[in-house]
Amino acid sequence: MPAPLDPGAVDPYSRRVRERYDVIVIGGGHAGVEAAWAAASVLRRADPPGRVALVTMDPARIGTMSCNPAVGGLAKGQMVREIDALGGLMGLAIDATGIMFKMLNTSKGPAVRGPRAQADKYAYAACVQRLLAHAPNLDVIAGTVDDLVVEDGRLRGIILPAGAGIVTADPDVLARADDVAGRPAYPSSPPVALGAPTRLRTGGVVLTTGTFMRALMHTGESTAPGGRVGEGVATGISATLRRLGFELGRLKTGTPPRLARESIDWSDLPAQSGDAVPTPFSDLTPLRMPGGRFPVMAQIECRVTSTNAAAHDLIRANLHRAPMYSGQIEAESGPRYCPSIEDKVVRFADRDSHHVFLEPESLRTNEIYCNGISTSLPADVQMPLVRTMPGCGRAEILKWGYAVEYDMIRPHQIDSTCMTKTVIGLFPAGQINGTSGYEEAGGQGLVAGLNAARLARGADLVRLGRDVAYIGVMLDDLVTKTPREPYRMFTSRAEHRLLLRADNADERLTPPGREWGLVDDERWDAWSERRARLDALREAFDRTFVGGKSLRELARRPDATPETVAPHLNGDGAAARSLVERVMTEAKYDGYIRRQAATVRRQAESERQTIPESLDPHAIRGLRREAADVLARFRPRTMGQASRLAGVNPADLTLLAIAIERGRRAPAGS
Repeated sequence: MPAPLDPGAVDPYSRRVRERYDVIVIGGGHAGVEAAWAAASVLRRADPPGRVALVTMDPARIGTMSCNPAVGGLAKGQMVREIDALGGLMGLAIDATGIMFKMLNTSKGPAVRGPRAQADKYAYAACVQRLLAHAPNLDVIAGTVDDLVVEDGRLRGIILPAGAGIVTADPDVLARADDVAGRPAYPSSPPVALGAPTRLRTGGVVLTTGTFMRALMHTGESTAPGGRVGEGVATGISATLRRLGFELGRLKTGTPPRLARESIDWSDLPAQSGDAVPTPFSDLTPLRMPGGRFPVMAQIECRVTSTNAAAHDLIRANLHRAPMYSGQIEAESGPRYCPSIEDKVVRFADRDSHHVFLEPESLRTNEIYCNGISTSLPADVQMPLVRTMPGCGRAEILKWGYAVEYDMIRPHQIDSTCMTKTVIGLFPAGQINGTSGYEEAGGQGLVAGLNAARLARGADLVRLGRDVAYIGVMLDDLVTKTPREPYRMFTSRAEHRLLLRADNADERLTPPGREWGLVDDERWDAWSERRARLDALREAFDRTFVGGKSLRELARRPDATPETVAPHLNGDGAAARSLVERVMTEAKYDGYIRRQAATVRRQAESERQTIPESLDPHAIRGLRREAADVLARFRPRTMGQASRLAGVNPADLTLLAIAIERGRRAPAGS
């Protein structure tokens, strides 16, 4: 954690609400905090410096883990490493508040391994808030946004209702930087009211409404407005987006019940433990943690139980009372890869059990998260359902499971920069774009915040390629395919996954992040030192010979490990195990890496070739009607994006390229 901060003494900026902000972020979830942090980082280093506002309904809930109290996983862990390499918050926050760390898929190749950590969810949100409070050019405003001000296709500002106000982090909380499980840094209500509805001027808005746009929560036949239990709903934004011509969809997600720890019989349930030597997500963690201590918080284990035939019979008997099956929910579909227990029983009718992981939500509360039985069944069904599971015969439910449906923007209307194609300066990010998961939201938020800040200063917007980052794969998928269910990242979605490993995120992204203004001096100095050590190790692998073979050749043997290689490194043997393992991975997969790199080079030209926004696909002579319709709907920004659209074939791409070239050669004004 950074050193304690006294906002009044250190902050060189005024704390009052201003009439204009360079960037305004709407929403304080995982997309919103990364967007605000990224924009503030870029604008703090700009000349002259700029300012960012984060508008959220309840500042005390900034960084809240709405569902699973965990970060990372397969492909998701790689994205957290990428967020960290680009100077984001998520890696630092989970390292400071993780209570069980585990590297997944260690029995498989390095391309598909992914770090994951269970979090103390209250400590996590508090940590995120303390980190945000150290951004001197970031104002946090409590309130909702009534409307967006758009003039001539360009975003000009937002309208805040009466009663919205700026909040300042509690200095007492900030002073206790070592108390990672302390109370929220921001208060729940603003100490100052703005008065009448206020217009804040800006050139860039990052819209991260999460599950709150026209949101409804369902538990059985019971329905209530809200995107999360105990919180409100954003109604005006949906109407504004429709007025601006956006096509909206409706999605659904859900969450499982939470059980009281003391009501569970843990004695006969199999344990799930973390790694004996945990791997941090952030490259800065070894430098920032007190005394280099990691993990910071006490480590726990989870336990495994399961559903059974009796539970499945109970679910089938009550499907007519489940909102998704009764027609009560308007949303098209829920998450395919994190389905409700009702969906599992229907889709996998041949199975008589499903694993359920009992995961503590915090070290300081008795809440246990039931990972595997997300449900919207009525409360009178949830209780007997839970009590059919081993160890849960006398379990007490603290919070009922529920489903939430919400509005989203069809993502074919955005570019992979996160900016919409019809309104300049509007950057949707997170679940509003049809994704699921904290990590997917955080990656989008970072790109949106970066590009909103660059737009504010007249710089070109940034796109991350599919060969550069999982974040780039996700954004490209979103803008070339219309998801009918919440999008989740998997390693199988990345064709260049051997280049996008968790261990090399710093090499891929920290140098460009520095160029874009995201990476501060501390991170850059740490990377520069690590890069020098990597260069020395790579040289040593080539110049060191054992029994007539180079160390690089020996590292390719199946039985080679960092421990067997390190003794031959002479003066380089003290290098961190993770760095030795990285160079060994490069040696073992050298041929595959070279082939993937060659493929990337061949594709580079189409990824760089832009398509003029003024080009009308229906005016291209010889182009099939299906291809013209698809191109008009998705409006791809590059030939690479066009090539990945369903309904566009190689012949169509040839005609498109010819039309672009003709347009480029045509006299101005013709």
